[in-house]
Amino acid sequence: MQIRPATPTDVPAVLPMVASICALHETWDSAKYGFLPNPQQRYEQWLIAQAKNDKSVFLVAENEQTGQLGAFLVGTVEREIPIYRLWEFGFIHDLWVEPQYRHAGVAKQMVMLAIKHFQDIGVQQIRLDTAAANEAGRKLFSACGFRVSTVEMLIELTG
Repeated sequence: MQIRPATPTDVPAVLPMVASICALHETWDSAKYGFLPNPQQRYEQWLIAQAKNDKSVFLVAENEQTGQLGAFLVGTVEREIPIYRLWEFGFIHDLWVEPQYRHAGVAKQMVMLAIKHFQDIGVQQIRLDTAAANEAGRKLFSACGFRVSTVEMLIELTG
């Protein structure tokens, strides 16, 4: 797999992976991840914008034999609220590797490239969220140097 920056022309091939990650998240916690219909279509313009944004990191992994995309990672620079010493941080929104390409180190390579990108543009901290059910994700991110910093909790209220 060749990992490279995504271009706007890659977005149509990434959208089915977006649909897959959204479907998985919804099975993990439908209250937290209660998506509107066709979330991948809602991502389309946002992903195109990230592919054009020098501060964002949007990577794809391409099968060199078939040209098929098998993974993607997208992260942005976010502003912190103005009470903290840190003004901005990198945020990894999504990472997905198609099942046939898993366990080959693609995800770790993509995360490490995202870390390097954020470091190269002067970002001093990177954050991400993982679902409570995503033990494999936490193991991966820990292996890349991330640590747990907060635990989000949720309550559903009825009407």
